[in-house]
Amino acid sequence: MTLLGPKALTLRARALPAAAAPDRLARADQAAACVWIAFRPAGLAAPERERLRRIGSARFSAFLPPGVAPGGEPGEPEGLFACGREELERAAGELEAARVFLAAADALARAPAEPALMGVVNVTPDSFSDGGLYLDPARAVEHGLRLEAEGAAILDVGGESTRPGAESVPAATELGRVLPVVAGLARASRARISIDTSKAEVARAALDAGATMVNDVSAGRADPALLPLVAEHGCDYVLMHMQGHPRSMQADPRYRDPVAEVCDFLRERAAACLNAGIEAQRLVVDPGIGFGKRLVHNLELLRRLPELRSLGRPVCVGVSRKSFIAHATGRLRPEDWVRNRPGNGVEDRAGGSAAAVAICVLGGAEILRVHDVARMAEAAAVARGVARPERFASDSSSRPGKGG
Repeated sequence: MTLLGPKALTLRARALPAAAAPDRLARADQAAACVWIAFRPAGLAAPERERLRRIGSARFSAFLPPGVAPGGEPGEPEGLFACGREELERAAGELEAARVFLAAADALARAPAEPALMGVVNVTPDSFSDGGLYLDPARAVEHGLRLEAEGAAILDVGGESTRPGAESVPAATELGRVLPVVAGLARASRARISIDTSKAEVARAALDAGATMVNDVSAGRADPALLPLVAEHGCDYVLMHMQGHPRSMQADPRYRDPVAEVCDFLRERAAACLNAGIEAQRLVVDPGIGFGKRLVHNLELLRRLPELRSLGRPVCVGVSRKSFIAHATGRLRPEDWVRNRPGNGVEDRAGGSAAAVAICVLGGAEILRVHDVARMAEAAAVARGVARPERFASDSSSRPGKGG
């Protein structure tokens, strides 16, 4: 397809091929010639599709899938359409699709923000990494404050384990675990407080107690009341991909293309959030590393993480201490995936966690959910330096004779 000038916007109906996507994304950033984004027009409401087609000018041509618009010209890849940015900007006042496309283009064109560290505060007896260590509210608050001192900008408080095989707990139990901790951190900490829950009842109480973010592994599917509640409170919302549910998600996860399918899922759930009244700028997407995914799926998602930026929202990733690291290093023990306790080797995943965190930073992640904040802050800082070396151009430590 011929590009439509330096401000052209090219949208693709399916996710980009793995081998081509990173190069195309890099060229889009560097040359500002065009922006490729994963896009499924069937996800648009019929009136939106029709109004999109009517933007039209001599510089606009549409090649949407059968049943949406006439087929493409001979030789054109099926499912592509292109439109100059000026046309989209003129349509943005009345067309939601145009605003979404422009936001995605702008997100890809800008450099990712300085990554924020989200420190994990588990208030559970059975979490995979530190279950039972911080059941006492005072100890949990102390732990959160320590994570903040180490560099955490967000503290994520969770009262229900989502490790493989975990059973759901009643809302009353979850509330009893998290509320004293959320309230205590809200009083004592300057970090943002996130509540890690899929239950509207728990989220409401935590937001009333001082939380300003909801981190939901179900992306609004577990409790239909959660998305309207988030819209009502106007808080930030992390929606995560998960195949299945924690109890059975690792039984036999399968994907044709994990990145394409994760992007499709997140796009559909983001649309549900918008339909519920949540503002687009409040959304954060999470590919759900380790949630219904094999080692090869997790590694592919990390390798192609820049493609998730095509969704136009900040990307949050949690890789810390997860079993895929032990799989990749060959150090996974049989009991690790069932129930991990301090001293059984989970802490030995710090090196692999640091490598994965660095990959996430280089891939454009803007929120990193971690257990070992101090060490992961170092890994993130080095990766950020590699991605943006101009930040250190005037650093005297780089002069000859100043280093080892």
